[in-house]
Amino acid sequence: MKGEGTKYEGTKYEGTKYEGTKFEVKKFKGMKYEGMKYDILIAGVGGQGVVLASRMLALAAMKTGYRVSTAETIGMSQREGSVSSHIRIGDEIQGSLIPAGQADLLIGLEPAEAVRNLPFLKRDGKIIVNSHAVPPASKPPGSPEYDPEALLSFLEAHIPGMLCLDFTQLAEEAGTHRAANVAMLGAAAGTGMLPFSREDILAVLETEIPEKHRAVNRAAFEGAIEKIEIISGHPHREQTEDRR
Repeated sequence: MKGEGTKYEGTKYEGTKYEGTKFEVKKFKGMKYEGMKYDILIAGVGGQGVVLASRMLALAAMKTGYRVSTAETIGMSQREGSVSSHIRIGDEIQGSLIPAGQADLLIGLEPAEAVRNLPFLKRDGKIIVNSHAVPPASKPPGSPEYDPEALLSFLEAHIPGMLCLDFTQLAEEAGTHRAANVAMLGAAAGTGMLPFSREDILAVLETEIPEKHRAVNRAAFEGAIEKIEIISGHPHREQTEDRR
């Protein structure tokens, strides 16, 4: 998988372009109304805090008054194996797992996992991707080398409204790379992609994150929001610069 125009094999979306919209900061439309349904999929690898991020979103939604259902799928390896979490919010929920093509928002903590879970995203869905790659600990003999740049290029070509930043670096600047998951929640809140406010998530952060880690996670969350506010007028230029 090298060079411009590379096709990602193994997904039905090969050669298909999503009807995305230009990235912009705006208030979530449809805040708390009868019959509302909003599906979020968080994908990453073991050790990135997928389950914690899922729990924070679920609790924030519940505190806002929504009904919530969650489910996790965990790969063979606890550390660096694939992990995905389904968060289904609203009154019209049938089943805990999001059906293919129904996710309103995909949060990819790792490029390969974002591509792997792309079939869950609806055609006009939103996606936030961490450009920081986590190479697989092992690979089958004869399999191609892991090429995160090719994966990110594939996503950029097929999802015009994608928000892609190095959230691991952003979290590191706040104090620890382990807060990348919380930084991505800050980005989702800062772009208005969630059906509840940033204050709702911060309230959960205060109760769910151990006190000794609370300040750095809060800094990562707020740092991501500040970053989004800075780049919102020129998303493509800033995203390219962050990946260099």
